[in-house]
Amino acid sequence: MSVIPALEADVLRRQDPEVADILLGELDRQSTTLQLIAAENFTSPAVLAALGSPLANKYAEGYPAARHHGGCEIVDAAERLAVERAKALFGAEHANVQSHSGSSAVLAAYAALLRPGDTVLALGLPYGGHLTHGSPANFSGRWFDFVGYGVDAETGLIDHDQVHTLARTHRPKAIVCGSIAYPRHIDYAFFRSVADDVGAYLIADAAHPIGLVAGGAAPSPVPHADVVCATTHKVLRGPRGGMILCGSELAERVDRAVFPFTQGGAQMHTIAAKAVAFAEAATPAFGAYAHQVVANARVLAAGLAGEGLSITTGGTDTHLITADPSPLGVDGRTARGRLAAAGMVLDCCALPHADVRGLRLGTAAVTTQGMGREEMERIAALFGKVLRGELDAARAREDVRELTARFPPYPG
Repeated sequence: MSVIPALEADVLRRQDPEVADILLGELDRQSTTLQLIAAENFTSPAVLAALGSPLANKYAEGYPAARHHGGCEIVDAAERLAVERAKALFGAEHANVQSHSGSSAVLAAYAALLRPGDTVLALGLPYGGHLTHGSPANFSGRWFDFVGYGVDAETGLIDHDQVHTLARTHRPKAIVCGSIAYPRHIDYAFFRSVADDVGAYLIADAAHPIGLVAGGAAPSPVPHADVVCATTHKVLRGPRGGMILCGSELAERVDRAVFPFTQGGAQMHTIAAKAVAFAEAATPAFGAYAHQVVANARVLAAGLAGEGLSITTGGTDTHLITADPSPLGVDGRTARGRLAAAGMVLDCCALPHADVRGLRLGTAAVTTQGMGREEMERIAALFGKVLRGELDAARAREDVRELTARFPPYPG
């Protein structure tokens, strides 16, 4: 099966060669550079096939058997299947699979549980909190009163004593646990105990670790949180989108917060692709993959430390690594630019208790390609040589091309 079926039939090239060139160009970029962005992955051809299916044509506002448009019998079956697979995969009583993104899922969770002006306790943005955790540029920071907790200056780990103190001082309506740049497992049981102590809802933003949860490589927030928000891409390896898991007592509130409060018609082709991804994530092969993602991240983190980078928290429990390249004489933005020129694509991020920008990277995509310990050690060595100026971008890019040619994301 071609990755881009329309191109296989030459339909798109004949009708719109400009867009065809863009799609092929992006496929070439993904196939010849190292995708180390922690929030990205490669979907399976089956997921891509669902995304490019006739379900993209169907307008389906509402929920199965309660749509605002006719002709939804088939897409109803797709959504029911996605919901049942998500519930089984994560052991949840209820799943909403309509959220267009992780941010949409968080917005719906807030809409279900909060009112404007309510106080919310969440990880502060300088310590890895997401924009939806109180950024003044985001709806969350404009509509709610966010209080930020942080991490210990020495260990980089979440300061549990501070969390408890702030919760008792501010008595938030909800507590959010989750991060876009925290490489360690979150103690969901601890956050549940704090929420119970102050009478708050617990919202787990599990956008990053949810794929590891599916594969049994990370603890699940589902038994502890009132609402779990997540994305279906990243480690989960599905289409770009979001989902919400919760108990049956909050099911109606969550569903109504998604539709009609925050969204209109569901994207049925994406929901079908989510169903495919949930089925793939329920296999033993995916479990092995999730554990390999973590093993690769630990090898890569150790390798980067050996090259002289400072690794936040001293390592990782997940797919995600945050690192400070300043010991090599470069700041995060400069390092990202040099690495990008060498064909290694990753992000910058804030570093806790530091004035410099760091690097954020992950191993989900390269693990999907089949890379392992040897390749992680090689990537770490390339990092060091490029950042120290021992290897110019052109030569490094040749090494990257040789590596990616042996591990194509879509063989054939």
